[in-house]
Amino acid sequence: MGAEAQCDVRFKGKTASGKARLETEVLQFRGEELRLSIPFKQMSKVAAKDGRLSVTFADGTASFDLGAAAAKWADSIQHPPSRLKKIGAAADWRVSALGVTDEAFLQELEGVVAHLSIGRVVKGSDAIFFEATKAAELARLEKLKLSLKPNGAIWIIRPKGRPEISEQATMAAGKAAGLVDVKVVGFSPTHTAEKFVIPVAQRPKP
Repeated sequence: MGAEAQCDVRFKGKTASGKARLETEVLQFRGEELRLSIPFKQMSKVAAKDGRLSVTFADGTASFDLGAAAAKWADSIQHPPSRLKKIGAAADWRVSALGVTDEAFLQELEGVVAHLSIGRVVKGSDAIFFEATKAAELARLEKLKLSLKPNGAIWIIRPKGRPEISEQATMAAGKAAGLVDVKVVGFSPTHTAEKFVIPVAQRPKP
């Protein structure tokens, strides 16, 4: 999901200011006086009223002052979109997956797309999912781009919070390969996926 908001949070009789972030499977809050990370599966109650999102879990109830976004966040927690929906996977896609360690994701893809190649890149891919753990591995992007359809995308899957492959390094590698980043999704509780495409002006005309 990747939604963010600056807000106040009431928790255990105290109020703290900071940034709330709604990820794929977890609601996070980061402030100077309070840090929370609440997995959806640990929430026993979720409600939105008068611009406040209330989340009850084992440690108590946290109330997030989100204004108009409160109801939307509550709905997203209660009815989270699947990874494939966020990615936009289509039934006619040809997909290549390189180094992807999430077996559940590969099974999800295989059940939806027309063709899935694991461990080998196929020409004319609508999407290439490339998992990397070190910035040096991103040097492959320029070569991978050659196997994309003009309107296809390379999704770089990387672990969160790892200095060996930071967001900055990923963006720089994409730019060096002649790609532009257009979307970021929370791939899993531990990984992020960033979408890179060929700039429209550089795509061959039909």
